Amino acid sequence: MADSKSDPDAHTRQAYSDTSNEVDYQSMDPESGVKRGLKTRHLSMMALAGIIGPGLLVGSGGALSGGGPASLLIGFGVIGIIAFSIMQSLGELTTLYPTGGAFTSLADRFVDKAFGVAVGWNYWLIWAAVLANEYNAVSSIFVFWSDKVPLYGYFLIFWFFFLGFQLLGVETFGEAEFWLALIKLFGLVAYFLFAIIYASGGLIGQDQALGFRYWHDPGPFVRGFRGVATVFVFCSTFYAGVESVAVAATETKNPAVAVPLAIRQVFWRIIFIYMGSAFFFGLTCPSNADGLVNGPSRALKSPMTIAIQNAGWEGGVHLINTFIFITCLSAVNSSIYIGSRTILFMAQDGKAPKFLGWTNKRGVPVPAVIFTNLFGALAMMNISTGASKAYGYIVNLSGVSTFLVWGAISFTHIRFRQAWAAQGRSPSELPFRSFAYPWNAYFGVASNIFLALVQGWTTLSPFNAGNFVDAYILLPLFPIIYFGYKIAFKTKYWHLNEIDLDSGRRKDLDQQKEEFRGEVGPQASNKTFLQRAWKNF
Repeated sequence: MADSKSDPDAHTRQAYSDTSNEVDYQSMDPESGVKRGLKTRHLSMMALAGIIGPGLLVGSGGALSGGGPASLLIGFGVIGIIAFSIMQSLGELTTLYPTGGAFTSLADRFVDKAFGVAVGWNYWLIWAAVLANEYNAVSSIFVFWSDKVPLYGYFLIFWFFFLGFQLLGVETFGEAEFWLALIKLFGLVAYFLFAIIYASGGLIGQDQALGFRYWHDPGPFVRGFRGVATVFVFCSTFYAGVESVAVAATETKNPAVAVPLAIRQVFWRIIFIYMGSAFFFGLTCPSNADGLVNGPSRALKSPMTIAIQNAGWEGGVHLINTFIFITCLSAVNSSIYIGSRTILFMAQDGKAPKFLGWTNKRGVPVPAVIFTNLFGALAMMNISTGASKAYGYIVNLSGVSTFLVWGAISFTHIRFRQAWAAQGRSPSELPFRSFAYPWNAYFGVASNIFLALVQGWTTLSPFNAGNFVDAYILLPLFPIIYFGYKIAFKTKYWHLNEIDLDSGRRKDLDQQKEEFRGEVGPQASNKTFLQRAWKNF
């Protein structure tokens, strides 16, 4: 054993090796108190198939009926390009600064604290709305299966179940998300295969090939460009969550490895899951199907359900509802996680009530979890308005906030790069470099501002006061929070040379462990590829 006098780190390494529970070493983030328990595979699967729930599988029915199959493809494609741009900006920022608060704290750091407050509360509102929609979906499915228990009864059962599950810790959350995401991928692949066989006329008892019948009758578009504009709002809600890898970066063991990999996974998520779903939903389900518009349960609005029933399998509704239920488990779980971490980091930065910033000894932000989960009760508007209308209301509330937050991420990235250049830093020093900077960042700002302003224009002609308020009520919230906080607390818009570019950068947890074990240099490099891969897995 090395002499402590000749090797000052020997005692530290020995103490570490004698510790029976070595995951405690540097596993708690010293600033936020959360646990760095997410592995690379957890974050990668979150990026690839996380947060995908009934919004995509069921809500796409409303988008299909409102815009048609061509509008669905256009909407998913355009929002997908914007999402890819946002993720490139976020990847560059988060890989360098995997600190608590993600882009809410980075907005504070590179722009203005008031700007960070506005971004944070808008982002939290997105997840409060998404969470309510997921509870709405899962409760409606169970009412469809059995109405012996009232809708609020099912809601309370699931509310307490998910609360208890979230309190188990981030490692349990990550493991559940990994396997649930795999099930979602397999389920979508199975449906895509069914759609190909169905369109080709290969089902047992099928008289003729379906082909592109529904693109001809009722047609590719519903209400022309107005239908396309309607789809944009739906698609923004479906895509919300791709940026969640930044929120999870603080609780990731090896962000320098995991975050860039997760960012790249988002590209395949856009191509396979979103574009694939848009194409096959429009191929196998007519946009004027009765179930999309006025089904007795929101669970019946899924294009998947209608397609299987049209193919001759009436009992297929239960199979699809089971699949949707599984996606609900993942979506509710993820919504509470992202919302609670957002409000936790905001509270610790003084952007939210202080009591929400507390974590227990296992790194679980208990008050933030309870606070976020409480807003799932918005799903209870289902009782008075019906599940379908409740879904539409909440989608409109969250859609405009998604565009504002995405635009803010791009603007924060621009400010970071400007400060990086102003302080004499080179882009080659960055561990992850954004694709096509600065064009992609400016595109992100412009496109999201444009969509935030026009997403509700269909309510103007003919003018519908209720729908107009629903579409735009959150638009003035961002400037109200920004200027209100700025005036009240006299925050400063940072000059480029004043911006701190060094704090908040940390080594990966596995790298720190290897250094304290003496596994650096030749010893570390002698590890096989399989050994390194197994540690990250």
